[in-house]
Amino acid sequence: MKNSTLLLIVMAALLLGLAAGYLLFGQSDQTPVPAHAPDQAAEAEAPEGTASTWTCSMHPLIRHDDGGDCPLCGMDLTLQRETASDDPLTLEMTPEAVQLAQVATTVIGSTTAPAKSFILSGKIKADERLAASQVAHLPGRIEKLFVTYTGEAVQPGQQLATLYSPDWIRAQRELLEALRLGDDQADLVRAARKKLEYWKVPAAQIRSIEESGQIQSTYTILADAAGVVTHRKVAVGDYVAQGEVVFDIVGLNRVWVVFDAYETDLAAIQIGDRIEFRTPAIPKQTFSTKDSFIDPLINPDTRVAALRGERSNPGGLLKPEMFVRGELQVRGPSTDQLLVPKSAILWTGTRAVVYVQLPDSDIPSFQFREVTLGERIGDHYRVTSGLAAGEEVVTHGNFAIDAAAQLNNQASMMNQNVLVKDAAPAPHLPDHTASTPPAFKTQLVALARAYLTLKDALVATDPRQASLGATTLLEQLAKVDQNLVEGNARRYWLTQQKALRSHGQQISQKDEVAAQRQQFDFLSQALITTIKVFGITDDALYVQYCPMAFDNTGAEWLSDVEAIRNPYFGDQMLRCGLVQETITKDFRNPTAEPTPGASAQ
Repeated sequence: MKNSTLLLIVMAALLLGLAAGYLLFGQSDQTPVPAHAPDQAAEAEAPEGTASTWTCSMHPLIRHDDGGDCPLCGMDLTLQRETASDDPLTLEMTPEAVQLAQVATTVIGSTTAPAKSFILSGKIKADERLAASQVAHLPGRIEKLFVTYTGEAVQPGQQLATLYSPDWIRAQRELLEALRLGDDQADLVRAARKKLEYWKVPAAQIRSIEESGQIQSTYTILADAAGVVTHRKVAVGDYVAQGEVVFDIVGLNRVWVVFDAYETDLAAIQIGDRIEFRTPAIPKQTFSTKDSFIDPLINPDTRVAALRGERSNPGGLLKPEMFVRGELQVRGPSTDQLLVPKSAILWTGTRAVVYVQLPDSDIPSFQFREVTLGERIGDHYRVTSGLAAGEEVVTHGNFAIDAAAQLNNQASMMNQNVLVKDAAPAPHLPDHTASTPPAFKTQLVALARAYLTLKDALVATDPRQASLGATTLLEQLAKVDQNLVEGNARRYWLTQQKALRSHGQQISQKDEVAAQRQQFDFLSQALITTIKVFGITDDALYVQYCPMAFDNTGAEWLSDVEAIRNPYFGDQMLRCGLVQETITKDFRNPTAEPTPGASAQ
């Protein structure tokens, strides 16, 4: 009986095990969904006829027809709905892409211009009008100094030094001899007195000599002006000539406050503007002055002009060479103006570009717009043309929008050759490739090789080698013979040469890789443009682009290989980038042609 019961229990356990195994593993023969397979549910939700596009959450500009890895960062691509616009000036983006790009907009409108505020740095300076040189009025040897160090305060008439002078003794003797001759020699007495007066001998001292009949052996130099001694130019025992400077003195009861103003701000600054300033030496006190002078000359090295205010200085609180930081406020015109936030502006050379979000669009749409700007007013610019009150401009994420437009071959900062219907041709780079001699192209190739050495140093994040590479580039730049090109081609080269030299020198002089990379961006733009305009020989160069450089503003560089090695990030993001263009000996700059179907003007 016990055996039968035990057998039943074993059989039941086996049946239960088989049932559990079927439930757990009975469906294990189905194919698992690949990591990069299309999301069927997402495709099912897309409207019929809408193309499916895969993009990267980190780089929404990447678009593929099927799944896979992002070529820039290696992340899995995700599905998004493809949008397109017939207008090359308008970029359409999915709501997801807008969110990833962190796009923010601002509605602009006419407003009364706010007060402009300029932060100025400067120094306290001595008032040059209160500077004086104390001279010896007659020749002699310094016997004693009463003022012995720089910085000592003096008052008019104060004794500064005693002088032994044979001329002084001789002049006293002449005066006394003329007095002994009596009234018959009144002219001689007057002449002797005049001689002493010319030496600025006080009248009381002359009377003392006459009354005592005694010759004083030394002459005392008295201070002619009040102030502080800034230079002591003699020592005891020195011989001084008549008129020789013995002390430099400057008054500090009034001082100048000299500020530096950038040339772009000078148009808004006028004589009489009030400036409030503080100095770290007296942190709890605020001073004020009025702009009494604007330097008519611009400093060629710093590109600033000096503003000068005057300030009384009782007690000598403000001392020359103290650093100060001032704030100057200027009230703008009272008429209404159209202002656009500074963050909305994308600068490309002399052009200013904004992106305007189009209203009443089913899909977020952003229109490329060139604008003309007036002066800067605080954190805004005055708009003279290109925008209207009530329009909504992008103030954050505009660089990402511009990069997306560029990759989509739509109008952008770097791509001006895309035309809207009925539009006039956009400006484009000149093409001197046909007229440029091969020798000049060969020299440009040598310049590009020096550039590639600099690029490799930045890839390795080696600021010292980058500085040396920039020096080599400058040496190669000096070997380029401008006489090989003529006319417009030479004028264009001289402009690019100046830019290449300027940014190359900046890189060679800097020792921080971040600053070198910033200048390398400008250098790359100039060299890429030069290579496109004049052409090269048999080598191939690749224009490569990283959209994440400089806080997602993007940057280009040249390479002699297609493989991406990013000079703006180095090992941090070595493979971040893509090849935008390939420049060979047959490369020609595209000419702007009207869009097919455009109506004749």
